[in-house]
Amino acid sequence: MKKNTYQITVLMVAVAAVSGASGYWFARQTGGAQAMHGEAAGQAAQAERKALYWYDPMMPNQRFDKPGKSPFMDMQLVPKYADEQAGGAGVKIDAGIVQNLGMRTAKVERGSLSAIVNAVASVQLNDRQIAIVQSRSSGFVERVYARAPGDVVARGAPLVDLLIPEWAGAQAEFLAMLKTNDTALTQAARERLQLLGMSSDLIGRVEKSGRPQTVVTITAPIAGLIQALDIRSGMTVTAGATLARINGLDTVWLEAA
Repeated sequence: MKKNTYQITVLMVAVAAVSGASGYWFARQTGGAQAMHGEAAGQAAQAERKALYWYDPMMPNQRFDKPGKSPFMDMQLVPKYADEQAGGAGVKIDAGIVQNLGMRTAKVERGSLSAIVNAVASVQLNDRQIAIVQSRSSGFVERVYARAPGDVVARGAPLVDLLIPEWAGAQAEFLAMLKTNDTALTQAARERLQLLGMSSDLIGRVEKSGRPQTVVTITAPIAGLIQALDIRSGMTVTAGATLARINGLDTVWLEAA
């Protein structure tokens, strides 16, 4: 009896071992097939997408004809596929990330800020409102009005008086042409004064007074803040020399910290 029981036990153990081995073999075959199928599918998907070139995201202008490690950074090159949308320069965000974050886009518009914002900021001048005052001819500084960098001036405020000897002869010739009543010669003399840098207002004053006016008062072309005024009485200036730099105050910038 004991012998029969022992034989039955051995037989059951053998059957269990065979069943386990068969199950393990079947699982390996099935898993291997699935892995091979997944790998083949991935390779097929990659084969469908054609890589035009590879690039370093930190150096996108440099292109490479095969994958590998970037010579610039410690990172792998990224493929650029033919089916990717060609876009201009800018920031690109994956569509999935946009969806997850709930991002929204809006058209940029210029307008007034309706919300009240309390912030510490510094006032900066608008560089689009700059006027450079220059001397149109060589001369001497006779007078500098009581102005200094940091002063605020109105449009037309006097800045400096210049004595320009070169203008004396041209103005005398113009006055002589006026007496001849020759329209052509008078117009030619007037144009010469303009070429020397005289304004229409100054030419009109010369014509009205009948005397040469070689001292011209340079005024501020715009209202604003004087940023530079590098002239002093008695100085000699040349044609094109910068006399003053004025920055307008119609609009200013606030740079918030």
